[in-house]
Amino acid sequence: MLLGLSLTGCLDTQLFNQPQILTGGINSQTPDEHPAYSSDGRYLAFASDRNNNRDIFLYDLQERRLVSIPNLNRRDSRQDQPALSADGRFIAYVSSERGKTDIFVYDRQIQRSRLLTSNIRGSVRHPTITGDGRYVAFESSQLGQWHIAIVDRGTQAASGFQQQ
Repeated sequence: MLLGLSLTGCLDTQLFNQPQILTGGINSQTPDEHPAYSSDGRYLAFASDRNNNRDIFLYDLQERRLVSIPNLNRRDSRQDQPALSADGRFIAYVSSERGKTDIFVYDRQIQRSRLLTSNIRGSVRHPTITGDGRYVAFESSQLGQWHIAIVDRGTQAASGFQQQ
């Protein structure tokens, strides 16, 4: 009886909408993967092979258009697995720019990326970033198996990058 009630509730069509394959810049004829929302719901970041290279794209869901992210994607490396801060200002991502996987954070206001994993040996993957952009967590294989690592970008992270 209880199982029957649960299944009936799950089949309620008002609880589940059919997934939509969106057009208008989000999807292409190549793999489009790793979608990540900003928590305010305005932006959707994703990785795609649409330019014959693995790049990150940012889509503005209010304006229904791709947003330019200058200086983030590079022709000589792959950018992948984006994660967004609450307002979409910061994008944490994986890059192969140094010949191995690294975690970077891109600041849309100053259009620059900062390397977070210069001292980590091994591979890194699956970054996530806090709403204010201060903390970035990711998986690291530095100790021979996958562990979670966290980088505190400091209190100035929300106001931009520190000069190095």
